[in-house]
Amino acid sequence: MSRMPVIFIGHGSPMNAIEENQFTREWMRIGKSLPRPSVIVSVSAHWFTSGTRIMTTEEPRMVYDMYGFPKELYEVKYPVKGDFKTADMIKRNISVNVEEDNSWGIDHGTWSVLCRMYPDADIPVLQLSVDANATTSEHYKIGQQLKSLRNQGALILGSGNIVHNLSMVNWDMDEEGYAWALNFDQYIYNNIMSHDYESVIQYHKAGESASFAVPSMDHFAPLFYILGASEPEDDIDVINKNCVLGSLSMTSYIWK
Repeated sequence: MSRMPVIFIGHGSPMNAIEENQFTREWMRIGKSLPRPSVIVSVSAHWFTSGTRIMTTEEPRMVYDMYGFPKELYEVKYPVKGDFKTADMIKRNISVNVEEDNSWGIDHGTWSVLCRMYPDADIPVLQLSVDANATTSEHYKIGQQLKSLRNQGALILGSGNIVHNLSMVNWDMDEEGYAWALNFDQYIYNNIMSHDYESVIQYHKAGESASFAVPSMDHFAPLFYILGASEPEDDIDVINKNCVLGSLSMTSYIWK
């Protein structure tokens, strides 16, 4: 079995689950072009917990963890199965304590992307939470411990946004970013493409733009799990390299 890719997706608005745009077209394209996974392990910004938790149920529920959107969005169904075997393997491979937790489910950080990549919902999916108490280095280490799953048919997906500051969203900047957002997005891009992951882990080196781009770790942290699961010899593809609404980055990376 060939090694599966690892992906970080800038997921942006949950409306991407039902809208056709440049970002969703790319998600649909990569879903068709990448090797078909046997299971998808998703690290979503929207499951941000104290400690590391994992979903083990074979019948995950959908979580509509967003408010004030059109009724059509809450009618999206993505009825995937879970995968207890893979979840148990992850529990045994990760050095930190991992708590089984089926109180959450598949949230929009996962389903809004996967319903475009794999619309038939015929690939098992499980979520691993983002540990709110962990450092960037600790997130990266967990990613390293997930790496072996790539050789067993698992697609590891990190879903968040490299720049995510909802308090500074500007609806007049539809497909534009503030200078600080563009600067931080470029800082991360430069270091990923040069394989200088330590400078990504030490993202504060980007200067003032870092504090605006990452006011909290929830949307940024999934990137470190994916960096950890990557290999030095992986080719890196970049899609959707763009900032929108002033303070959100849609930039996404594929290691394969």
